Amino acid sequence: MSGNLQVGLTRVMAYGDTLNDGKVQLSFSLPVRYGPEAIEAAKQLAAKMGLEDVDVVCAHDLGGPFTFFIVYGKCRHSVDVTALSVPRIAIDSMGFDELNEFVRAHLDRKIVVVAACTGSDAHTVGIDAIMNMKGFAGEPGLERYSCFEAHNLGAQVPNETLVAEAIRLRADAVLVSQVVTQKNVHIANLTALVDLAEAEGIRDDMIFIVGGPRISHELALELGFDAGFGAGTLPCQVASFIARQVVKNAHRTDAVLPEER
Repeated sequence: MSGNLQVGLTRVMAYGDTLNDGKVQLSFSLPVRYGPEAIEAAKQLAAKMGLEDVDVVCAHDLGGPFTFFIVYGKCRHSVDVTALSVPRIAIDSMGFDELNEFVRAHLDRKIVVVAACTGSDAHTVGIDAIMNMKGFAGEPGLERYSCFEAHNLGAQVPNETLVAEAIRLRADAVLVSQVVTQKNVHIANLTALVDLAEAEGIRDDMIFIVGGPRISHELALELGFDAGFGAGTLPCQVASFIARQVVKNAHRTDAVLPEER
């Protein structure tokens, strides 16, 4: 599509070949044995979802009574982008040297961060990208920053262990990575973590951050966290958010209002 094309944002539709053609691609599995009946079932299901001109372009036998499908169709619905209001993190991201200097100028100590993949989650790629020295996409992780004391507890860490370590280390921030989301297990696990932090009396004393491919800032706020970061987040973005919040909280604590004297 031409970069000069003016697109109206009040009725945004999906497009595949031409603007506003409504073409979408949908993939799903059905507990139906591969065959003509399975393909017809997929077409009818897509039609009941509101898609028009449905084509099943891929039907793959998963073994037993299961079939995987890729379906094309037209969706006639549109979205008014100008009316959207989405919670987002306001990050004034700093570079490596700038951030280290910022903390040195505003704090007389290192910022303590404790991180882990909690519950049954064994996928450490995300938390390692943020915490480990090598970082991600050319950006160093928190372990390389001189202004951070970074503790990566690894995978399948019970919430109780994470909270206990945060208390022992007197952490400023707690980072949680959640990749496993089947049956919304991440929602239950994250809710339990916040409840435990509140029960231990540390929720208001530490910054709680969650990240993962199905994590949004809006969801994080709903679950009681201070921030949520999705896929593609850079270590400097998380580091900048933590540093600015810690400095802000420290100055708020140190300040004495006239009416409080």
